[in-house]
Amino acid sequence: MTEGYKGRIGNLIRDARKHRGLTQQELATLLNTSQSAINRIEKGHQNLSLEMVERISAALDSEIVALGAGPTHLRVTGPTTLHGSIDVKTSKNAGVALLCAALLNRGRTTLRKVARIEEVNRLIEVLASLGVQVRWLNDDNDLEIIPPDALDLASIDEEAARRTRSVLMFLGPLLHRATGFKLPYAGGCDLGTRTVEPHMSALRPFGLEILAHDGFYHASVDPLTSPGRPIVLTERGDTVTENALMAAALHPGTTVIRNASSNYMVQDLCFYLQKLGVIVDGVGTTTLTVTGLVDIDVDVDYAPSEDPIEAMSLLAAAIVTESSITIRRVPIEFLEIELALLEEMGFEYDRSPEYDALNGKTRLVDITTYASKLKAPHDKVHPMPFPGLNIDNLPFFAVIAAVADGQTLLHDWVYENRAIYLVELNKLGAQVKLLDPHRVMIEGPSHWSGTEIVCPPALRPAVVILLAMLAAKGTSVLRSTYVIHRGYEDLAERLNLLGARIDAFRDI
Repeated sequence: MTEGYKGRIGNLIRDARKHRGLTQQELATLLNTSQSAINRIEKGHQNLSLEMVERISAALDSEIVALGAGPTHLRVTGPTTLHGSIDVKTSKNAGVALLCAALLNRGRTTLRKVARIEEVNRLIEVLASLGVQVRWLNDDNDLEIIPPDALDLASIDEEAARRTRSVLMFLGPLLHRATGFKLPYAGGCDLGTRTVEPHMSALRPFGLEILAHDGFYHASVDPLTSPGRPIVLTERGDTVTENALMAAALHPGTTVIRNASSNYMVQDLCFYLQKLGVIVDGVGTTTLTVTGLVDIDVDVDYAPSEDPIEAMSLLAAAIVTESSITIRRVPIEFLEIELALLEEMGFEYDRSPEYDALNGKTRLVDITTYASKLKAPHDKVHPMPFPGLNIDNLPFFAVIAAVADGQTLLHDWVYENRAIYLVELNKLGAQVKLLDPHRVMIEGPSHWSGTEIVCPPALRPAVVILLAMLAAKGTSVLRSTYVIHRGYEDLAERLNLLGARIDAFRDI
């Protein structure tokens, strides 16, 4: 938006607000933002996404500020050379886990610098429908959560719950709140069949049983049941581990969890539980020993660490556009394997000395990238549980391999059909051959050319296509980009600050 356009929109918003008889503070409260942000918007001094304009329109019940209908699309003009510096935002996956974990605490939880993404927005809607007080405190995205004495489980917002997979992480906290409840089937990315059974094997020792029918998980809890021996997780999943941790946090005894994930979001959850007074030993390992409490009622302040997947996204953006940028606040311990592989491929970069994240635990660095000529890796690229190459980072190696010289085999063994979406890169000029639902062969380097693509329903492949469009000659259009907003806060706008040319639009 130009300054003049922002000013005109600001005037329309001001007039509509006054017509409704609202103060700036009252409108800010409706939008879960600050009065100062509303003041900047009305003065035309604030960048506005189409999603924010739509939210304002709904809050004011005014068609004056409605901008078309239907999904948001992105128009990308390339090729692009990026420059400048950018900070990595806090972890999406840690943020949603901590929102669920706040249900364990009867006191006030304040989370610092939470990513304002659609996944978080949906969870806030679900929490509010249960009677939880949730509000944004300021422009720094600090979030306050205060649960009620009794949750209104019968009034759960089904529509919001079905639009996120994270609602499954309510199982661990809720089994301590009620002997019976139901949750809508979880939604989120379309990544194939993923059942609730691994969660059940983790939570049955705490007395939870689930029957799935009529679009709901119907839960019943036997409060007299407790783990009699160590819990061995049938899969080393992040959300499964988090559910087991949250169940153990309010179990008055010691619970041992084996084959636990030690990934970044699990560590953030452990650090938060420790702030609540729960004893958690073995953080960063695959065996967690949790000594829980009968009740938790404390006011606690916690800052989740930065998102290694967003950091990888930014690294991939720099590599595919052959750009030199500085990426600040990179959680290095969760990217060391990825960087080692990139070094093998010829990636050149500098990194700063390490420093602590706001949580006082996670190690951060600043990374400066340089235009590099890459060659294909010697071996296939495949993910592993931490400390291996992160499962969510694997798709970024598709677009990186597409600019490298030689053949690269990617093996995405975790998901049934995520690799299939990577073939969409062929429409932009890549040479990606699908060998089976889990493996793709990529031949580089590519000669990118702009085109129009409908956004895949999976978050990381969608971002991979957007990054390829940055390098593509001409104009590209990525349609229906809601899935990107689920996991990234203002990604297009932030890439534009580095020199990208991305415009959001809707079909009028």
